[in-house]
Amino acid sequence: MATIQRALISVSDKTGIIEFAHSLHQLNIEILSTGGTAKLFREHHIPVIEVSDYTGFPEMLDGRVKTLHPKVHGGLLGRRDLPEHVATMQASDIPNIDMLVVNLYPFEATVAKPDCRLEDAIENIDIGGPAMLRSAAKNWKDVAVLTDASQYAAVADELVNTGKLSEKTTFALSVAAFNRVSNYDGAISDYLSSFNEDGTRNPYPNQINTRFTKVQDLRYGENPHQTAAFYQDPCPAPGSLVTAEQLQGKELSYNNIADADAAWETVKAFDSKACVIVKHANPCGVALGETALEAYQKAFKTDATSAFGGIIAFNMPVDKAAAEAIAEQFLEVLIAPAYSDEALAVFSAKKNVRVLKIALPTGGSTPWEQGRNSHDTKRVGSGLLIQTSDIHELQLTDLKVVTKLQPTPAQMQDLLFAWNVAKYVKSNAIVFCGNGMTLGVGAGQMSRVDSTKIAAIKAAHAGLSLQGAVVASDAFFPFRDGVDVLADAGASCVIQPGGSMRDDEVIAAADERGLAMVMTGIRHFRH
Repeated sequence: MATIQRALISVSDKTGIIEFAHSLHQLNIEILSTGGTAKLFREHHIPVIEVSDYTGFPEMLDGRVKTLHPKVHGGLLGRRDLPEHVATMQASDIPNIDMLVVNLYPFEATVAKPDCRLEDAIENIDIGGPAMLRSAAKNWKDVAVLTDASQYAAVADELVNTGKLSEKTTFALSVAAFNRVSNYDGAISDYLSSFNEDGTRNPYPNQINTRFTKVQDLRYGENPHQTAAFYQDPCPAPGSLVTAEQLQGKELSYNNIADADAAWETVKAFDSKACVIVKHANPCGVALGETALEAYQKAFKTDATSAFGGIIAFNMPVDKAAAEAIAEQFLEVLIAPAYSDEALAVFSAKKNVRVLKIALPTGGSTPWEQGRNSHDTKRVGSGLLIQTSDIHELQLTDLKVVTKLQPTPAQMQDLLFAWNVAKYVKSNAIVFCGNGMTLGVGAGQMSRVDSTKIAAIKAAHAGLSLQGAVVASDAFFPFRDGVDVLADAGASCVIQPGGSMRDDEVIAAADERGLAMVMTGIRHFRH
């Protein structure tokens, strides 16, 4: 148990600090503080001793040096259970400091500003703060260290109720302090490592310091013999999966989380009301609809077999009518920005279904900067691949018709829809669509021809005609055989990146088979 008789408070963010200091004063805890914080306390009639008076050494170098002193670090680091430490501190007139309350200069917020200069960043690198945090956190059995306003209330309550702080509390505070210092140092390293020799900044720093906090341990990983846990970015993007509120259902599994992310990212890509059904990280049904029910029924119709045990996501509220239809199938996870009370009542009868609520990013569902991570990462043997996220949004003005036959306006809209779906299907991706819904999806094959055949087979199994359908291919057709297969299936037009050395041959095949072909000039590989 840690007895608190003296606290040192030095905070950049003053949120909640007056109330907390009042609580400490009422418990007869002596308060030390640095200039700005001490001035604030005096304005609120809270007794305080300035650190410069305590150490007998003035703040200097524009405040760069104020707490780097033996009376500060000795008071934090001295062990109360070691007689030699106690004797040394008494001989050197170093009293114990039992509590440290510090939050650091706002380095992360400073460098996030578009107009931040290197000089601004450097001046917001805290030196004394992290040093004190390390000292206090190392001596956690005797010293309580607080780094965030969210900790104040619980600590004050424990002191009022017991007069001391338990080792459980001080250890947890110590871990939080070391984590904060780690995140802070990592942010500084990331920023400074991004500068080139000429003073410009590289979007890929010379050192990357990954920082994630654990959301939960998982029962197992992709397979039962693998262990796993779920982590989140300390500052998650609005509208991302880690911001989800689970309203009901079993604990999410590793595969649930991976598939739910795929479904949610896909459905967010549509401005129009949409439903996406995902199985094993691939969309197996996607559709637009005026209502949640209409969008779901069209998406489900694409591949009812694969939808069994899948993940369903909407970018619109789910009402009772949609809930009743969804409840008729077996699903693992349902995601939407909102649910009616009647819809939740329907799902309450299916206790195992995991129902997630995620607010769409402010301003709409598609802008990447409002809800998408700016970079994707992938682990490879003892390494890390990092790339910008595939956030390209195709516009009608980007399209180039390369065949004699021109798509109709309605076909153009379906081509854009198909292209948007193909972006989220594993390569090689072939997506047949019509009337704002998927008709057949071929994913993850080594051959584009095989993906085309699989998509056609799935449409046939679902009883869906491909006559007049549009097709999206995530990459170019290397030979004309892919065009022949989709033409044989009944397709009327196709959208593809182009860029093959045999583009002329492929375009000629489309003209020969009576297809319209549109090229985008951009591909969407998804491995």
